[in-house]
Amino acid sequence: MVGDAALFEAFRKISTATVTTVLLKKGLRNVWMRGPRPLVPGGERIVGRAFTLRFIPAREDVATPASWGAPNSTRAAIESMPAGCIAIGNGCADAGAFGEILASRMKARGVAALVTDGAVRDAAGIAACGLPTWCNGAAAPPSIAGVTFVGWNEPLGCGGAAIFPNDVIVADDDGAVVIPQALVEHVVKDGAEQERFEAWIVSELKKGVKLTELYPPTPETLKRYEAAMKK
Repeated sequence: MVGDAALFEAFRKISTATVTTVLLKKGLRNVWMRGPRPLVPGGERIVGRAFTLRFIPAREDVATPASWGAPNSTRAAIESMPAGCIAIGNGCADAGAFGEILASRMKARGVAALVTDGAVRDAAGIAACGLPTWCNGAAAPPSIAGVTFVGWNEPLGCGGAAIFPNDVIVADDDGAVVIPQALVEHVVKDGAEQERFEAWIVSELKKGVKLTELYPPTPETLKRYEAAMKK
């Protein structure tokens, strides 16, 4: 089995678009998270294991300022995050489940990124602290105005996709994608090959070759590609 360091280095060269295509060929259509977009576009592609933070709609008797200091809280969850993980949280559009203080602590603990289908607050502060963040906009109200934290490292839905702890997450300017643990090595192998093939197609298009002669590939196209790769 390939270790995480080698896997993640390979995934940094594979776009989320390619990942979704490879997974589609395996029958998985619902892997791209709807909503999360990079808070600061143009950054590096981020890869890591999912560490989940699960929220439910707020209810006034439990969604109180006192809940922030409870043993079961986002603060406690962050202190349990391993370096290199990607924090995944479900949320809502009109309250920020994560702000500058939480993001700064995640950054200090070596968390690779934050992905949420909800809003964040203190957006400028999060951007300034340097934690790569994918979110669905910004909202000034605190988390308890819209959601209640209920647990960490449990399966959850984020952006309509099912996320299990330790699934692999790949996030870039096109959004965030989840890769089931059992398919990680398959996706990195086929994804790397697809990236090479598509780069060759683009190079052929620049030479004036017609797209109909390149994609979908015919047996003759594949022979030409294989010959080019041997040079």
